[in-house]
Amino acid sequence: MIANTPGPPYYAVIFSSVRTEGDNGYSAMADKMAELAKSQEGFLGMESVREELGITISYWLDLESVRKWRENLEHTFARSQGRAQWYKAFKVRISRVEVDYDFIKGSHLK
Repeated sequence: MIANTPGPPYYAVIFSSVRTEGDNGYSAMADKMAELAKSQEGFLGMESVREELGITISYWLDLESVRKWRENLEHTFARSQGRAQWYKAFKVRISRVEVDYDFIKGSHLK
């Protein structure tokens, strides 16, 4: 599902990852973190796909919201578990979204 974000500017946290073999509790924790993120002040939405390479993009109102999410204790624990057992490699990028537009079949771009 494509996240329904407000007009720019806002921030995107892009998390690209390569998983280790087996679930080892990953799916339950990923679901928990998605629900927890939704309850955080400044959270705007999330998109996630996983094949060989996983990409999750979370959208935030401002950098302060991103910082608070990073400092959330449950999220901090999940990140430590990720480093220890769920990821072979990952990269985090934080970008300011300056432009966004939609295409929906049968409608016009906004």
